[in-house]
Amino acid sequence: MEHNTPLISTVVVGLVLAFILGVVAQRIRVSPLVGYLLAGVLMGPFTPGYVADQKLANELAEIGIILLMFGVGLHFSLKDLLSVKNIAIPGAVVQIGVATLLGIGLGELLGWGLGGGLVFGLALSVASTVVLLRALQERRLLDSERGRIAIGWLIVEDLAMVLTLVLLPAIAPLLKGEGGGDLSALAMPLLVTLGKVAGFVIFMLVVGRRVIPALLHYVAHTGSRELFRLAVFAISLGVAFGAALVFDVSFALGAFFAGMILSESELSQRAANETLPLRDAFAVLFFVSVGMLVDPSIILRDPLPLLATVFIILIGKSVAAFGIVRLFGYPQSTALTISASLAQIGEFSFILVSLGASLALLPDRGRDLVLAGAIISIMINPVFFALLDRIVAKEDAEPQPVGPPDPAKPVVRDPHPISELTNHVVLVGHGRVGSVVSTALRAAKLPFLVIEDTPGVVERLRESHVDVITGNAAAPDMLQAANITHARGLLVAIPDAFEGGQIVAKARALAPTLPIIARAHSDEEVAHLKYHGANVVIMGEQEIAKAMLLKIGATMAV
Repeated sequence: MEHNTPLISTVVVGLVLAFILGVVAQRIRVSPLVGYLLAGVLMGPFTPGYVADQKLANELAEIGIILLMFGVGLHFSLKDLLSVKNIAIPGAVVQIGVATLLGIGLGELLGWGLGGGLVFGLALSVASTVVLLRALQERRLLDSERGRIAIGWLIVEDLAMVLTLVLLPAIAPLLKGEGGGDLSALAMPLLVTLGKVAGFVIFMLVVGRRVIPALLHYVAHTGSRELFRLAVFAISLGVAFGAALVFDVSFALGAFFAGMILSESELSQRAANETLPLRDAFAVLFFVSVGMLVDPSIILRDPLPLLATVFIILIGKSVAAFGIVRLFGYPQSTALTISASLAQIGEFSFILVSLGASLALLPDRGRDLVLAGAIISIMINPVFFALLDRIVAKEDAEPQPVGPPDPAKPVVRDPHPISELTNHVVLVGHGRVGSVVSTALRAAKLPFLVIEDTPGVVERLRESHVDVITGNAAAPDMLQAANITHARGLLVAIPDAFEGGQIVAKARALAPTLPIIARAHSDEEVAHLKYHGANVVIMGEQEIAKAMLLKIGATMAV
């Protein structure tokens, strides 16, 4: 049997290198995305040693794009966007315009023409969802006003890029100067393209909205976790492929709409959780395939254009965003948060430059500049957030004026001040187990606080007047915000024992005598949680077996 097949070697070497360099990147407090991209650089044709099959890598990357866009659609919240629409929509549009104009200007200086400059500028205008969400989660800002504006801003950017991916192939001939520059010659192809997109959107809203959730609910009721996971993948990949085959729209748009339709279902969170491992794996291969396109010699070959590219990403976009947010009357901390959030580029930039290169709009030099700029900006972005943390901390430390607050001046508050609850129960996770626990605690009239990071669940808890903190309980200072040192107990109800161990260890360090109860699914997980300090670990399978024996015993006694 042949063991050195191109497909297997590309996947294995790509994942192994991405893992090693991702760990190194995480160790030096840089986004793992940098490690994945560098893994691709090492596997690419521009560096010595092993060279992966670029064609296979690109095909694997297509699956990664589909799953990435499906995930974006799953987390798309029209409600969240509408809550900050007055700043997010005009702000994102103006910021995209500024970055695009700067990119067009640089493209003109480099002799690329309007088409190349347009693709280049648009690629520099959109930030990475992965990098942004990670930074906001680490600072517990997802549920703050600053976090909602940043996410809403990013949603507008993502929607603009989805529209760009649809329209760019249709207008490419005009941008390249083909057809004598006659716009009327392209009117019909453009109308046909828009008509196909409209047909796909109508089909998804009329048929998909009914069929997809119903199908998923049917599979969920079978009780088979394997079938449910397979159904989610079949929907995401099937809709993307069908959209391209029938309506001639991109895989990305099809996958995005599949996720968006599914996000309206109450099973959307379960779908996101079940598909996350495979989605992450293919997303890693996507970043690796992008890294394979990077020629490291561009640092020596084009230092000034690269410096200008990084300047647009880090400074041009950030200054534009800062000015827009301040113009709308928001405080400096909010403006700085948005600026730091946008000071990087990522997934959509890679997809866009790949499309631009395939359409012969963007030269290889432009693609190399965007990819190198992405790696550099992702590496530098944590520095921006570190500076932001210092500035906000300094503002919070300044003495406040005595007297009534000025209603014209916005008040900046910590999104998660330390809870005033004492002698309470801290419940981590409000899924199937956590919801049962919270119902029992409420019935017993015991004070409790929930730590949860799912927006929909958080909203329902707040509507029920339950004290809740949004975020990951393993994040820094989250347990302090829950006032864990004055709690009567900690219940870790999340199913992930590895993350649960982190939470237990942090809680034990803060409160050495605190009673801690956690859940597990295996003997190994029980040992792991107890090692980190849990007093009691309940394994679901054991408790079910005990309950069954008690029931059968009672039946036999009768």
